[in-house]
Amino acid sequence: MFKKIIKFFKNKFVITSLIFVVWMTAIDRNSFIVQYKLSHELKDLRQKKSYYINEIEKDKNALHDISTNVKTLEKFGREHYLMKRDNEDIFLIIKEKKD
Repeated sequence: MFKKIIKFFKNKFVITSLIFVVWMTAIDRNSFIVQYKLSHELKDLRQKKSYYINEIEKDKNALHDISTNVKTLEKFGREHYLMKRDNEDIFLIIKEKKD
């Protein structure tokens, strides 16, 4: 049986196939391992792209609302820039973190 195994590995086609498999999995610049990593990176980049496209769409809608509606503009100014009318007072409540 041991002689059959040695004879099997002495075959030039088996040796060539083994060298090819080793070359394609580890040595080559475009090996299977590198392709696997690149495909995962591409998947992550596509997910980020869709996230940013959705965020841009939300911002476009918010910008349109702010530029067309005066009440929305006033609400935005009050929430983000703490703007107030002359006869109003603003009280900020800041929660402290408990460590």
